[in-house]
Amino acid sequence: MTRAVRVVCHEVLVVFVVLQSLNLKRRKAGILPSLEDLLFYTIAEGQEKIPAHKFTTALKATGLRTGDPRLKECMEMLKVTLKTTSDGALDRHLFKKCVQSNIVLLTQAFRKKFVIPDFQSFSAHIDELYENAKNMSGGQVADYIPQLARFSPDLWAVALCTVDGQRHTVGDTKVPFCLQSCVKPLKYAIAVHDHGTEYVHRFIGKEPSGLRFNKLFLNEDDKPHNPMVNAGAIVCTSLIKVMNFMNKLAGNEYVGFSNATFQSERESGDRNFAIGYYLKEKKCFPEGTDMTSILDFYFQLCSIEVTCESASVMAATLANGGFCPITGERVLSPESVRNTLSLMHSCGMYDFSGQFAFHVGLPAKSGVAGGILLVVPNVMGIMCWSPPLDKLGNSVRGIQFCTDLVSLCNFHNYDNLRHFAKKLDPRREGGDQRVKSVINLLFAAYTGDVSALRRFALSSMDMEQRDYDSRTALHVAAAEGHAEVVRFLLEACKVNPVPKDRWGNTPMDEAVHFGHHDVVTILRDYHNQYTHQEGSTAKKNEENLDGML
Repeated sequence: MTRAVRVVCHEVLVVFVVLQSLNLKRRKAGILPSLEDLLFYTIAEGQEKIPAHKFTTALKATGLRTGDPRLKECMEMLKVTLKTTSDGALDRHLFKKCVQSNIVLLTQAFRKKFVIPDFQSFSAHIDELYENAKNMSGGQVADYIPQLARFSPDLWAVALCTVDGQRHTVGDTKVPFCLQSCVKPLKYAIAVHDHGTEYVHRFIGKEPSGLRFNKLFLNEDDKPHNPMVNAGAIVCTSLIKVMNFMNKLAGNEYVGFSNATFQSERESGDRNFAIGYYLKEKKCFPEGTDMTSILDFYFQLCSIEVTCESASVMAATLANGGFCPITGERVLSPESVRNTLSLMHSCGMYDFSGQFAFHVGLPAKSGVAGGILLVVPNVMGIMCWSPPLDKLGNSVRGIQFCTDLVSLCNFHNYDNLRHFAKKLDPRREGGDQRVKSVINLLFAAYTGDVSALRRFALSSMDMEQRDYDSRTALHVAAAEGHAEVVRFLLEACKVNPVPKDRWGNTPMDEAVHFGHHDVVTILRDYHNQYTHQEGSTAKKNEENLDGML
């Protein structure tokens, strides 16, 4: 049996279990199951209990971690509940007790409503790209800062975080390293967030310099060319307060500080001191700035430690318009994120920026510690880290990974999502679309999600699709008493108001049975209008036929 067939069979099983339990409840108890019940039936796959490890394994398959801050209540309740069970399993009642505080997020995850629906498959592709880049040799570990030279050239890690908080890591992702120049876009974003675009760019330009990142050179207005070169980053440093923002960007995951690297930076920072004095001479700093203190702060920011895992959350916050995916907190303004991504796209990769923009087409920033902070806007953030650098100061393995990623997936900024069929689009869900569309349609009707139904209708979905019991979305909405959904299906979608399921029940029967009088009124009024129109049309057709004869 192929994987595609297994996926379809699994979906059929899920819809059978969920809808069978739905109809069983409806017939026996006169009520439909809650979201918690639907989730239980989906994971249990016909069993009466769910082993705790099966739940956490299924959760990780969606990309969510058990340590996700958004699932704190669920995980704490799970620990407490398992102490009361002898077999480490959850029946429907205990399961509902555990998940009810986070049911919206969990339902999204298990209904594959995250930005990467088939996260396991996508993670497997990432692992393949990682292994491909791991085999690369060449490059030199930076040694002009003594602390950087201590890292092994064999270290290699990739971590990603999507805008929905799906996580995947491979390699040495828990080893701390210094951000170095990867901090430049972050502190620029903080400066714009605090002061606004106009104020920040009184002191810093927006154009690529075409020169080495540490050149003593300003633009024709005697400003640093952009915030991604050392001169611009030093001026930017004079505008910000940073550590609180860094912790929020990382969703309170690991952000540290390497004092040894800071001291090493300061002792070997003659070029940056020269740049600082040059900037001071040209009056590039805001009035009253202490240049030597700002240089110390600049070295400190370069010495901030992260892991690949925490840095991927920072990148994902940029991908998510300034909202941290795993905390839901707004950290940066939309304006600051837009500006930052624009400058990363044009200036983020040292003298390789033009080629990177051409071949990879995504905002990125590299650092001499071996990191590459990569952003796929509205999808995910990625941190690649491997110390060996090419002659332009970029991670050899990191560049290879980014190039391979865009060769595989249509993430390039100018890939056409509809017509670039040769590339993988991880944002699209595979499998049997007919089964999935029925599931999504009836679930939207069950939950009263009119906005989802509008999207389905606009995408030319058949709004009269039936499940295996011949129940339509109108049946489900009527049974649930969702008057707005019933009105939308009747008036906007023009669905048949009197479809019959396999027991002969119509939506009107459902509404009457469950006592939804407002829905009964809508259906009765529309049915009368529908019958009248049908009669008028039949009469008109008969008159036309008489005329033709």
